[in-house]
Amino acid sequence: MVNCCGLVSEKNQPVPLKSISVELQVRDHVASVSSCLQYVNEEERPLEAVFVFPLPADAAVCHFSARIGEQEIVAEVQDKQSARDQYDDAVSSGQQAFLLEESEESSDVFKLSVGCLSPGQKASITIVYIIELSVQADDALRFCLPAVLNPRYTPAVSAAGVPEVSSASVIPYTLSLSVEVRSSDRISKLESSCPLDPLEFLDAQHTHAKVNLSSGHRFDKDVELFLYYENSHHPSAVVEAGASVAESGSLMGDPALMISLYPEFPADVMSSLASQGEFIFVVDRSGSMGCKMHHGNDAQMRIESARDTLLLLLKSLPMGCYFNIYGFGSRFESFFPQSVVYSEDTMEEALKRVKSMRADMGGTEILQPLKHIYSQPCYPDHPRQLFIFTDGEVWNTKEVLDLVKSHVYSHRCFSFGIGEGASTALITGMAREGSGHAQFITGTDRMQPKVMQSLRFALQPAVDNISVDWSVPEGVTVDMLSPSINTLFQGQRALIYAQIKGQSSGQTEGSVTLKYRLKDQPVTNQLQFTLKPAEDTGLTIHRLAARSVIRSLELQERAGGADMENIRRRIVELSVQAGVSSAHTAFIGVNKDSKQTVKGPLLQRRVPVARMMGAFGGPGMNKCVGMAPRMMRRSPMQCDIQSNRMRMECDSVSFKKGMAPRMMRRSPMPCDIQSNSMGIECDSVSDDCYEEAEPQKDPLLQLISLQKAAGCWELNASLAAVFGKTEDQVTNQKAVQVDGSVWATVLALIWLYAFKSDQQVEWQFVAMKSASWIRSQKPNGLSQCVCDGNALLGCQVTEDMLGI
Repeated sequence: MVNCCGLVSEKNQPVPLKSISVELQVRDHVASVSSCLQYVNEEERPLEAVFVFPLPADAAVCHFSARIGEQEIVAEVQDKQSARDQYDDAVSSGQQAFLLEESEESSDVFKLSVGCLSPGQKASITIVYIIELSVQADDALRFCLPAVLNPRYTPAVSAAGVPEVSSASVIPYTLSLSVEVRSSDRISKLESSCPLDPLEFLDAQHTHAKVNLSSGHRFDKDVELFLYYENSHHPSAVVEAGASVAESGSLMGDPALMISLYPEFPADVMSSLASQGEFIFVVDRSGSMGCKMHHGNDAQMRIESARDTLLLLLKSLPMGCYFNIYGFGSRFESFFPQSVVYSEDTMEEALKRVKSMRADMGGTEILQPLKHIYSQPCYPDHPRQLFIFTDGEVWNTKEVLDLVKSHVYSHRCFSFGIGEGASTALITGMAREGSGHAQFITGTDRMQPKVMQSLRFALQPAVDNISVDWSVPEGVTVDMLSPSINTLFQGQRALIYAQIKGQSSGQTEGSVTLKYRLKDQPVTNQLQFTLKPAEDTGLTIHRLAARSVIRSLELQERAGGADMENIRRRIVELSVQAGVSSAHTAFIGVNKDSKQTVKGPLLQRRVPVARMMGAFGGPGMNKCVGMAPRMMRRSPMQCDIQSNRMRMECDSVSFKKGMAPRMMRRSPMPCDIQSNSMGIECDSVSDDCYEEAEPQKDPLLQLISLQKAAGCWELNASLAAVFGKTEDQVTNQKAVQVDGSVWATVLALIWLYAFKSDQQVEWQFVAMKSASWIRSQKPNGLSQCVCDGNALLGCQVTEDMLGI
C-alpha cells in the first residue's frame, strides 16, 4: 500500500509514475546523467503533480524537457521569480506548464512541478545533470541511484521547509540503465551491486566501453556502479571545445580544461602518524538517533553505536593531545568548557559521560554548536580536527557549509552520515569545505571501522602547498575557474577547471605543472594538453566549470557585502549562459500550443519519487548483490492547506517540556490542525525506535574499555574474563621478573592479533599505543613473555607482529 501524501483523489489511486530510464555517459572523472520519467494521470479530474527529489550536492542540471503526446516542451533557464510567475500564469489559464527549481535551503533537493494534466493523459519528463565522480577507498569511481529522499529537520521557529517524499521500496517503478564510458586511461573493470550485462569494449585500447543494467530491475534497492581505471593515480588534463554558437571569449565559447589530481600515498608515509592535535567530537543527540541503524533484528540504536565509537576514539587518542565532546539537538552541551589535555583522568571523566549519552535533545540544529566551537581559540602546534556525527537531517545546509568554509584555515572537518538517509549535501559539504573526509554509515555498515579510518586520515600527513603553473604560447592565457585547493588527504581527488582564452598562430599544445608537498618532500607533475580540441564532444566540463564558479559566487553572496546585487546578476547571467541551475534560476517550460484547454478544478498530489539522481560518491556501500537498500525515513509529514484547515499525517507523538518536537517514522495516523496552528515536524518513537535494553558487551569493546590512556592494561579479573580465564589462571602464568601491567598488555595485544585480526582497523591505534608503552618500559624477558602468552591463550603470535 502506497501512502499517498498531500491532496489525493477519493479513490486513493496509485502514484502515476510508471518507469524511469537512465542514460549514464562517463568521461574520465565526470558524468552526464539523463533520466526520463514516464507517468500518467490516472485521476478522473485534471491533476497538478509535484515531484520532490534529491540531486548530488555538486550536480549541475543542464536540461529539462517534457513530452505530452506529440508536443515536446524544452525548458529554458530563467530568473527564478520570473519562472515561477510564468508557471503560475500558465497553470491558472489551463495550460500545461513545467517548473524545475533548486530548494532554497539545500542544494541537493529539487522540486519538479509538472503542471496540469488531463484525465488519462500521459507525459514524459527528461532531466539531464552532470556530476564529478568521487573516488572510493579502493580507487574506484562510484555511481549510485539511491531509492528515496529523507525528510529534513526544520526548527519550529523557522518558516523554511524542505519537502520530503516516501519510500520507493513499495513503489513498482521499473528502471532501465545504460552506461557508456570514455577515458584517457584504460578501463580495468566495472562492477555493480545489481546484475549487469557483460561489459563491451568499443576500441582496442579499452578506453571506450558500454554496459546495460540487466532487464527486469524493479528499483527496489540502490543501484551502484564501481568503475576502475588502470592508472587512477596518474594526473590527467582533458580539454573540451567550446560551443560553436556561444560568444568567443565567454566561458561557454572558449575551450575548457579539467585537471584531475589524485596523489598516491606511499606505505612509509601512511605509517607515520602525528602525536599532536585538538580533537573535538560533535555527536547528534536528537530524537532520531534513538532509532535503529537498519531494519535487521540485531541492529543497534544509532546513539548506542555512537557511544561505542566514542569509546574507541577516546582510547585511540595520543597522549598529550587536546580533546572535547559536544552533544547537540535543539540545544547543545560540551563535556568540558574548553578542550582539555588528554590524560587518564580526563579520559575516564569523558567515558563516564559517554555512557550516559541518550537521544534526548530534541531536534537537529547543528549551527549553534559549530559557532561555539569556532569561537574557542586554537592551541598552538595542535591542529584542530573536528569529527561530526549526525543523521544529516537539517534544513539550513547552506548556512552550515558557509560557516565551516569560513574557518577552513583553522581546522579540518571529518563528517559522518549515520543511518539510512543522511543528506549528501550536508555530510560531503562539511568535509569538502573543511578540507576533511566524509563517511556514510548505512544499512548493515558498522560505524567504528569507518570512523577509525577517518581518524587515521586526521593523524596522517596530507598533501599541501599545492600549486598550478601554466605554460602556453603567446596570445593564449589560462584563467583558473576553481577555488584554490589547500589540502588533499589520502583517498581524496581534486578536479581543477580552467578557461583557455585567445589563440596561437603556431603551437597547438600547452602544459601545466602541478606541484605539491607530501611529508616535506616536493612532488612535481607536468602534463601536456591540446589547444585544438575535437569539436562536438559535449559540454560536460564547461557546465561543471560554470557550476563551480556559480557556487563560489553564491558563497560570496551569502557572506554579505556591498556588491550583493552585482553578484546575484553575475550568477543569473552565468546560469542562463551555461544552461545550468543555480539558487536564483529555474527551468521553465509552457505548452502554449496545446489545442485543448484543461478544464475542471485542479487536484494536487505529492508524488513519492525514487531518488533517481545519484552520483559517484556520497554514501559508501558494500559492493555486493542483495545488499540492504539505503532507505530513508518513512511516511514523512505532509501538510496540505485546504480551505481553512491543515491536514497533517503524523505518528503518535509525546512532547516533553523544553524539547523540540521530533521527526516521524511510519504508521501515520491522521489528525487535523486548525489553520492558525503551527505545522510540526515530528521525530517520535515508533516501531523503528525503541527504549534501549542493556546490550551484551562486545568482547573487543570490553577489552578496549579496560585500557589506560597511556596504552597499558592492568592485570585483573575483568581482563581475564575477556580471555575466558580466571584471574588466578592469568596471574599464575606470569614470569616472576615480568611486571603485571607488562604481562597484561602483552596478553591483550596477543589476543587482538590472534582473535580480532578482521577488525584491526578498529583497534589499530589502541595496539600502537600499547606497543609504544611496552617499548618505553624496556622490560626484561619480553620474548619469553610472548611465548608464555601464546601458550596461555592458545595462539602463535610473534614479537614482530606485535610491534614490540
